[in-house]
Amino acid sequence: MASDAARARTVGTGSRRGTPGRGFPRLLAGSMAGAVLEWYDFAIYGVMAATVLGPLFFPGDDGFIKLLLALATQGIGFFARPLGGIVFGHLGDKFGRKPMLVVTFLMLGAATMSIGLLPTYHDIGITATFLLVFLRLVQGFALGGEFGAAVLLVSEYGEPRRRGFWTSWPQAGAPAGTVLAAAMITVLGMSMSDADFESWGWRIAFLLAAPLLVIGFLIRRGLDESPVFRQAQRAAEEARKSAAGKHREAKRSSVLQALSQPRAVLHGLGMRLGENIAFYIYTVFVIAYATKYHGFDRGDVTLVVTFASVFQFVGMIAGGAWSDRVGRKVAMLVPSAVLVVWAPIFFWLVHFESLPLLWIGVCVGAFFHGMLAGPEAAWIAELFPTRYRYAGSSLVFQGSSIVAGAPAPFIAVWLINSFGVGMVIGYLVITMAITFVAVITSWETKGVDLDRVG
Repeated sequence: MASDAARARTVGTGSRRGTPGRGFPRLLAGSMAGAVLEWYDFAIYGVMAATVLGPLFFPGDDGFIKLLLALATQGIGFFARPLGGIVFGHLGDKFGRKPMLVVTFLMLGAATMSIGLLPTYHDIGITATFLLVFLRLVQGFALGGEFGAAVLLVSEYGEPRRRGFWTSWPQAGAPAGTVLAAAMITVLGMSMSDADFESWGWRIAFLLAAPLLVIGFLIRRGLDESPVFRQAQRAAEEARKSAAGKHREAKRSSVLQALSQPRAVLHGLGMRLGENIAFYIYTVFVIAYATKYHGFDRGDVTLVVTFASVFQFVGMIAGGAWSDRVGRKVAMLVPSAVLVVWAPIFFWLVHFESLPLLWIGVCVGAFFHGMLAGPEAAWIAELFPTRYRYAGSSLVFQGSSIVAGAPAPFIAVWLINSFGVGMVIGYLVITMAITFVAVITSWETKGVDLDRVG
């Protein structure tokens, strides 16, 4: 990793590229399509796991055990994501961002659609269970590489002075996918009986991936490769011809190159820790907490969380744009500090058992989480040199899903059951404080020339 002085010389120089070309809107749409499909799948699967998948795909007579097993498959995808990040990160740094963008999207969409076509345990026995688990692993593996490719293409293709704004759009695919999933579940619930939904209607939600897959593939296959990557490839080829030492370095796995420069990886993971946990507290844990401990109706809380996704979407776009004006560090430090303060206020508001106060608590938390996550994509991409940017970014994005995102709801439930709500507040405050420290001790990257990082 370059010294801080060398980094400083790259900041503010801008790139030799000007404004995005005519193909940029298509690239942006293609990048967002994968993020929307990713989070659509996450939300749909979570609802189906909690309602219909247990009885349909798991053996036994105990309904509670079936429910737990179905919910456990929700987490399986998280554990495949880092492996996908490693594999596709290496391949993306070697062969380009565009091929990975197409391959991972096809894998993701095909796996999601296939779940909607699976025969059940009643039809083929335990084979149905194994197929469901396998498809979840495929989804997680593909997701591990998909988001990195989407963000990097936008980062490396778009105009540097608005990089934060443009890369916030793939980030905003998360709340957009959540809203799409909620709309689909609502339509299905209103258009058929519970019996029909449990028998065959649930399949429609997964099969919606088919048109999304076709549209996304048609958009993505016509994209151009990142100009930054092409420039790096030309430079690497020249280096191979002129210096044997650089030749040996070029042959090293980009994953190992990223790990051999741990400062950027650790800063990224630290930043993602609190951000990821905050997301799952305000979108997943809050549903169980508000209904079980404070008597809120589940439908009311689900509606609040869904509507809060709109606030989160706006926050991400606003945060990305703001980071182009004030810098990445300020744009992330401010919402980090607000979320530290908001944690006890949020739980205090829920304690009043008032639906309007719950709306305020969740929507404010979601908005400032969006403000924090919006600049994140540009910042993480700007931490790494082109030769291992895909691998480094994927290690950060997907590694955090294991240590932060996946266990967050379970840790929060365990803490509140064992020690009370104060420990959950402490968990949120401490992890968000780690994010604050990770950002404040990092270097400013706004305006960095991606051709010259490292």
